[in-house]
Amino acid sequence: MDETRLSAYERRVLAEIEEDLRGDAGLARRMAGRRPSPRLPEPRATARRRLAAVALGAATVTLLVLAVATSAPALIWAFAAVWVATLVLLLRLAVRWTRRLAGGAPPDP
Repeated sequence: MDETRLSAYERRVLAEIEEDLRGDAGLARRMAGRRPSPRLPEPRATARRRLAAVALGAATVTLLVLAVATSAPALIWAFAAVWVATLVLLLRLAVRWTRRLAGGAPPDP
């Protein structure tokens, strides 16, 4: 593979840019939150999402049973809506869990 080397001018410009970035306190604060220590306790937002996923899962099962038993269109549509919300929440939790395993957990939105 061909290596492209920087000229002396490009190295100097790059060094100046890096020096300016090191001096930017705001950027340092924003970047510091990007890599939490794996030993830190779990954020509250993730715990709330798990609780919400459990609650939505229970609501989904309840609505499914009621919709099957009564065949009421309103219950069927309610089940469909809650089921989609549950899947979206579970997908977000799964993505967050895999990112955490990979070591690149983003900050909580």
